[in-house]
Amino acid sequence: MTQEYIELIGARENNLKNVSIQVPKRKITIFTGVSGSGKSSIVFGTIATESQRQLNETYSNYIRNFLPKYRQPDADKIENLSTSVIIDQKRLGGNSRSTLGTITDINPIIRLLFSRVGEPQIGGSNLFSFNDPVGMCPECHGVGRKITLNLEKMLDKTKSLNDGAILFPTFSVGSWYWNLYAFSGFFDNDKKLMDYSEEEWDKLLYGKDIKFKIEMPTGDMNASYEGLVEKFDRLYINKDGEMSESTKKRVMQYTSEVHCPGCDGTRLSKRTLSCKINGHTIADYTALQVDALIPILREIQDPIALPMTASIMERLQHLVDIGLDYVSLDRETTTLSGGESQRIKMVRHLNSSLTDLLYIFDEPSVGLHPRDVHRLNELLQKLRDKGNTVIVVEHDPDVIQIADHIIDVGPGAGKQGGEIMFEGDFDGLLKSDTLTGNHLKNKIEIKAKIREASGMLPEVRSSLHNLQDVRVSIPKGVLTVVTGVAGSGKSTLIHQVFLKENADAIVIDQSAAHANVRSNPATYSGIMDTIRKLFGEANGVSPSMFSYNSKGACPDCKGLGVISMDLAFMEAIRTPCEACGGKRFQEEVLQYKIENKSISDCLE
Repeated sequence: MTQEYIELIGARENNLKNVSIQVPKRKITIFTGVSGSGKSSIVFGTIATESQRQLNETYSNYIRNFLPKYRQPDADKIENLSTSVIIDQKRLGGNSRSTLGTITDINPIIRLLFSRVGEPQIGGSNLFSFNDPVGMCPECHGVGRKITLNLEKMLDKTKSLNDGAILFPTFSVGSWYWNLYAFSGFFDNDKKLMDYSEEEWDKLLYGKDIKFKIEMPTGDMNASYEGLVEKFDRLYINKDGEMSESTKKRVMQYTSEVHCPGCDGTRLSKRTLSCKINGHTIADYTALQVDALIPILREIQDPIALPMTASIMERLQHLVDIGLDYVSLDRETTTLSGGESQRIKMVRHLNSSLTDLLYIFDEPSVGLHPRDVHRLNELLQKLRDKGNTVIVVEHDPDVIQIADHIIDVGPGAGKQGGEIMFEGDFDGLLKSDTLTGNHLKNKIEIKAKIREASGMLPEVRSSLHNLQDVRVSIPKGVLTVVTGVAGSGKSTLIHQVFLKENADAIVIDQSAAHANVRSNPATYSGIMDTIRKLFGEANGVSPSMFSYNSKGACPDCKGLGVISMDLAFMEAIRTPCEACGGKRFQEEVLQYKIENKSISDCLE
């Protein structure tokens, strides 16, 4: 069979310098090169964008209104494209009701299994869903957690009511709510809370519907007593309607999230949990690690169950194969890392019967332990062997080695990049005199001299999640690396345990730099303030003249650089602003220069 190719001719997106390449179809092609060399501009900015744009054009104008908008990439021609599936490192997100089991469609089959062979028989599969009113725990509504008042944060037991034992500002000494307790006649206002009898303590916190006469300095009045916990729950936790952000922020400081006592965090009703298979509830199934659930499913011998257990085990095995054997099906998708999210997306596509698709991956080895890279490679090969074209942007040598075809972009980053340096196989890349080829041959030397620590941070100790009474002391003044296979407890130890003890630590993670359409690297990093000040001082004018969010903005596009036209029934059309040529600034501002460069030239 003649080899077919995706042909890209004259690509000029971002820093690409009129690039023309051929990507073999139904093969694994890996793009290499330093960060910023132009790999993503070819793969995502050109090939993926054009594939998505053309696919969207097959839908009606009405449907396109709800789809992402893609402009035509800057290239002379792109031919022989397939429908693309982009599997990136964006976290799966979702909400507290979205779990690994729901996102992979494994939970629906498990629910069906319990409805067919579980004992006692209690009804249809919807009864086993925590997202269905008939299956969810009525106390937490299927979330598994409840927000409760944290009494340790709310009360200082070493103080009396008169001394300000209630720490929540709304209940401070002299406030209306404080008066309801202080003048109720039930308490000695000078008695420390730690000295309260059991009866007094219960009444302070949980007293309910007790009619009494409040003796205020201004006169007596009838009132209904309500304990501190009961009142707080009614006013804030069980409140109908939305709270203001400021109130929510204030309230959250005095609350804790705990397992729902009604379902012990399982999310399900008692009726649902009464149904079992070989002594296990559906909550037991979803709480087990994936690799521990497979042998339990094998024990089910009922002929009715076999097709369902076979389907569940196949999907679970895919998770094991990609190195996610340590996760459980009740793991919330919001807690999954970018790398874990990407691998779960890959597993979902393995179950697809569609072929001749174009799968595009963005550094899928990120977050993978070296032990697990071979599993990733096997998955990429399975997708290819089903008759799909696989394109990968990658730096890891172990992944690059499995490529059928390699395209190296460079030689450097930014304006020093944007050219094709090499095309061929892995052996050819090693022999090529390219930056990538040379570095793949080099071995990094082990550090000879190790810096001495200047002290130790306080020891942290924890048994949270899978940590087993771990004790760690981290040295000061040196670089410490925490390693281990995925799921070993690294993130739990550092992001949860260590950060709780060291709240002033600065966290730099892989979450997106959230901003808006007016934000760019200069404004986000704060460099823009200095640039504006320099231009202002050099030209004797106000620095605000050099802001496209203020005085310097082009009056036509209001500093956006584009004009947007919303045609209601069609997708919005965005065109570069003709008045400023997309530069965002008014013409007067561009006349001010430093070393013959305008502020727009500097930003470019």
